[in-house]
Amino acid sequence: MICLGRYGEMSRRVLVVGGSGFIGRHVVKKFIEEGYEVQSISLNGKNNYIDVNQSLDFTNREDVKLFFKNNFYDYIVNCSGYIDHSVFSDSGFDIINSHFIVLLNIFSSININKLKKFINIGSSDEYGNAPAPQKEIFRESPFSPYSFSKTASSHFLQMLYLTEKVPTVSLRVFLTYGPTQDDKRFIPQVINGAIVGKKFKTSFGDQIRDFCFIDDVVNAIFLCLNNDKVNGQVLNIGSGIPIKIKDVINQVCNLIGSGTPIFGAIPYRTGENMALYPDINKAKKLLKWKSKISLREGMIKTINYYKDLHGKK
Repeated sequence: MICLGRYGEMSRRVLVVGGSGFIGRHVVKKFIEEGYEVQSISLNGKNNYIDVNQSLDFTNREDVKLFFKNNFYDYIVNCSGYIDHSVFSDSGFDIINSHFIVLLNIFSSININKLKKFINIGSSDEYGNAPAPQKEIFRESPFSPYSFSKTASSHFLQMLYLTEKVPTVSLRVFLTYGPTQDDKRFIPQVINGAIVGKKFKTSFGDQIRDFCFIDDVVNAIFLCLNNDKVNGQVLNIGSGIPIKIKDVINQVCNLIGSGTPIFGAIPYRTGENMALYPDINKAKKLLKWKSKISLREGMIKTINYYKDLHGKK
């Protein structure tokens, strides 16, 4: 079925790589709502929003080549990989494999002449200790195999556009939160701790960060689909509103009405950037995009989701 989508031209075939992850799940859900023909593929192959799932190890080049030999997509959204700040001597090779090598395997297997858009999900960690607000013109300063892989991916996609006009864009996403996020992530940990009314350890919380609700991030992805102005670009995606970590923790506890953070019980991460928040003017200009959901509204939506999991009202 082909139908007219709200974000532009007629719907086409879409592949979401890493569709079982936090951002990937929400992207797949949105594509379905907009009437696109979408397939989700990831290492475990699970996505509750869609029947068209497949499990595939994208680090295996031959398997990737075989997959794309039999499947064609107009749009590819790459949400693959996982956040891991281990040093190279621990598991760095596997981390690089799961991010950068996956990208190389995809582009060595697809027909780039038929691709309408490749959207890559990058990371604010690419900036390292660059001063805030971080701008896309800054030289990246990766501090781990993970941030190196994300940086290498951004540069690789820019090279493809400059040399072969492949329609790629990298969205350098800052802290994203919302329903269905992994319990090990910062916001779910705080919410779950507050819901059960326990004391939980945290740093002093003076780090300044940017939190963007998942729906706003997904909208930015969709606005890239049929926008030629973003080809070859890197775009910061965030709320544009910096806030201290301790203020976020206190807001969550106040909204829930319980939970006792023990500030200072956990040390800051070695080399941690104490001010990581984006300049989003480029995304505003090229995408006509900005976040619409306030931190309070987004937190209430997220808290309600986790309350349902706990069976609480």
